[in-house]
Amino acid sequence: MINWKNLDTLDSYQELEKVERVNLAEAMTGENGAERVRKYSVPMADGLAYNYAARPVDDKVLEVLAKLAEEAQLTEKFEALYNGEVINTGEKRLVLHHLTRGQLGEAVVADGIDKRAFYMEQQRKFSELANKVHAGEITNAAGDKFTTVVQIGIGGSDLGPRAMYLALENWAKKNNTLKMEARFISNVDPDDAAAVLASIDVAHSLFVLVSKSGTTLETLTNESFVKDALEKAGLNASRHMIAVTSETSPLAKSDDYLAAFFMDDYIGGRYSSTSAVGGVVLSLAFGPEVFEEFLAGAAAEDALSKNKDILENPAMLDALIGVYERNVLGCESTAVLPYSQGLSRFPAHLQQLDMESNGKSVNRFGEPVNYATGPVIFGEPGTNGQHSFYQLLHQGTNIVPLQFVGFRENQMGVDVVIQDSTSQQKLCANVAAQIVAFACGKADENPNKRFEGGRPSSIIIGDQLNPKTLGALLSHFENKVMFQGFIWNLNSFDQEGVQLGKVLAKRVLAHETDGALKVYSDLLHI
Repeated sequence: MINWKNLDTLDSYQELEKVERVNLAEAMTGENGAERVRKYSVPMADGLAYNYAARPVDDKVLEVLAKLAEEAQLTEKFEALYNGEVINTGEKRLVLHHLTRGQLGEAVVADGIDKRAFYMEQQRKFSELANKVHAGEITNAAGDKFTTVVQIGIGGSDLGPRAMYLALENWAKKNNTLKMEARFISNVDPDDAAAVLASIDVAHSLFVLVSKSGTTLETLTNESFVKDALEKAGLNASRHMIAVTSETSPLAKSDDYLAAFFMDDYIGGRYSSTSAVGGVVLSLAFGPEVFEEFLAGAAAEDALSKNKDILENPAMLDALIGVYERNVLGCESTAVLPYSQGLSRFPAHLQQLDMESNGKSVNRFGEPVNYATGPVIFGEPGTNGQHSFYQLLHQGTNIVPLQFVGFRENQMGVDVVIQDSTSQQKLCANVAAQIVAFACGKADENPNKRFEGGRPSSIIIGDQLNPKTLGALLSHFENKVMFQGFIWNLNSFDQEGVQLGKVLAKRVLAHETDGALKVYSDLLHI
């Protein structure tokens, strides 16, 4: 039987607060540090490895974290989730994004249908459409091939798919699998849509409108913006528009769209990159085979997340160490630092994934919690971040745990030797140096040049960023967030915190305002 308990009621958490803390600077110095790097590493899917040597743990801390995982029933709760129990208590829904890439347990039947079969059928349909577009069987009115795909969405309908596209764009160019260039419109600011439309040939563009409800204000506003541009160009908008929505939305059976593909209420936006939300645009951009490789990487990493042993379950281990840093060591933020230009928008996606999921102050039963929950997530790709906010990370008053991602090879296969090393070697040298610099610090008589060290980090290392490793990377962080929500006894799968502003915005637009809301409206000339 599964028991949903608050973190501060667990015996293992009380023990974790009392366990002797690791002096990270000492632990990572000299041969001790070398031994830790060799020892504290867990294999991930598709050749990746999660190395946590520079996190503030040792065998004793790990022993207590294993007890916490068992007492919090993390394995059992994940099993309940992928077998179709109602885990999203706020909206009384199942949580089924794992099913978009594989069957982890029993067949899940909801609304009278096999949900795995439903997701696979949608994938088959949008794969067929992508193949027909690429073959020139579906064309514009002049019989020309479409060359660009534009996704119109916001939040999870934009951040994840955009991050995944950018992550694979250069890889696809190198491997001759870039079928269509992709662009993204998300912000209701008209400058966003106008800039994208000005940069493309609309006559040779397909537009993918993504809205589960079919009523998202920003998305429908941008759709109207796009349709207006198509009509002004003398084009039939319905020949250029595709919908990704729910079967019950007003978009589902509209003649305004060339085709419609479906998602359901059991997949939240921030978890939807492996559904039709990401699948349509990524299959059009790279081909269905590349999207299938992406799914395979995610499925392989999902399978590792079933392991009960935390030392064989990188996502669970990452989650547990993160809880230790947040709730015992008092760290308020986490920085995501990918040393890969392809992952330039990956931190933004993880920001939504983590903060929308675990930015909660009440538990699954609506009761206030008396402990810290989700951290603030931010980040930029290295080495850019080193010349931006690393000053605070190294010498600021707050200790911020760091999550590095690095690859031994670049995506384009192009490099030069400058000062006896390649650009890729310089990139990798920087990430290695930063990990040790953060952990060990540097003594100096001048306080301005003194680095206290003791700044924790982990790194996910692989050979190259490609569809399978990207899928594994996405799964790792999705499951890490899920496990942390289980530990904090939160509902990680609703997002009521984004609703209030929407309601008030509608009041402003209807001119139903008073008090401060009316004055702000007047200041903005609404």
